[in-house]
Amino acid sequence: MSIKYAKRMEYIKGSAIRELLKLTEQPEIISFAGGLPAPELFPIEEMKEVCLKVLDTDGKAALQYSTTEGYLPLRKIISERMKYSGIEIPADDILITSGSQQGLEFSGKVFLDEGDTVICESPSYLGALNAFKSYLPRFVEVEMDNEGMKMDELEKALEANPNAKFIYTIPDFQNPSGITMSFERRKRLVELSVKYNVPIVEDNPYGDLRFEGERIPAVKHFDTAGMVIYLGTFSKTFSPGLRVGWVAASPEIVRKYVLVKQGADLQCNSMAQRETAAFVQMFDIDKHINKIIEVYGRRRTLMIETMEKEFPRNVKFTYPNGGLFTWVELPEGVDAAEVLKKALEEKVAFVPGGSFYPNGGNENHFRLNYSCMPEDKIVEGITRLGKVLKTL
Repeated sequence: MSIKYAKRMEYIKGSAIRELLKLTEQPEIISFAGGLPAPELFPIEEMKEVCLKVLDTDGKAALQYSTTEGYLPLRKIISERMKYSGIEIPADDILITSGSQQGLEFSGKVFLDEGDTVICESPSYLGALNAFKSYLPRFVEVEMDNEGMKMDELEKALEANPNAKFIYTIPDFQNPSGITMSFERRKRLVELSVKYNVPIVEDNPYGDLRFEGERIPAVKHFDTAGMVIYLGTFSKTFSPGLRVGWVAASPEIVRKYVLVKQGADLQCNSMAQRETAAFVQMFDIDKHINKIIEVYGRRRTLMIETMEKEFPRNVKFTYPNGGLFTWVELPEGVDAAEVLKKALEEKVAFVPGGSFYPNGGNENHFRLNYSCMPEDKIVEGITRLGKVLKTL
């Protein structure tokens, strides 16, 4: 057979995380690899009531086609909840998507032609990089420190790349690093966006999961020129299986995303949208989120304390104030992929860091997730991993 595929297929690779998750389905593996929420915190009993309520009161509409933009009561709920992040935006400027991942894919489709430039943090979210790569862009990476993307380096990147189509950022508890962008840098990021006429794609799946410290307004809070496209999701605070996310942006930009969605899948799941809205209306979602924060915060602290005790002194790692991940830096010359091979022999899994750098390199990093494993397995898994690191 000699089937001719699109050129883009040469650049689309299987997700390293998804491939690892297949391995970690083995029950004996202690996995810090995925970005999975803790399933024991899913509101299963409440959702039994929600599903019946939706079907009893709105069943015909829930099982029917609907508008591309999404279920209006849900968009109104999102509009109200975005005020917590300092964002005032009407429901009409919100599009429901199949998780924020679909918002990333649509961002590539809306903005990118072959050879265009995407400016991103270094490292950056692997799922976003893969979504953008099918449109054959160039990636320009901007270094981070403990306050997020370095703004002087970002300005140099913008000056050197006048064809840049957007800046991609995860400002809250970044995936994979766990770093949070400071207030001043968020403000400066929007200033640079306006100055160089390059929009920002703000990806914020973790912002509600803050364990300590004051909440920092979203990047879009500083946006008065309509330059920020905000991506949100209920996956980390409610249920990833329902696949309910959203795009919030200026009317002109949202309309482009709507057109793209009409060609992709017409609309999101009508039932899932109504179920999400009904859950918020029937139950206290903030109480639910606070329970998640309590559990994840405890697991974060336990993981870090165990790493401090069990890891070699020349291994560095971040201390996130929220979210799902910590980021580990090994000494120069140590390949995290080789460490993983040894770790899997000890029945422990993580994600090597090289894939989070679109232009390669930095193989001496890896990502650890603390949300999905119970405390006893966190201690056991990190202890095993510490022994592996000491042998290397």
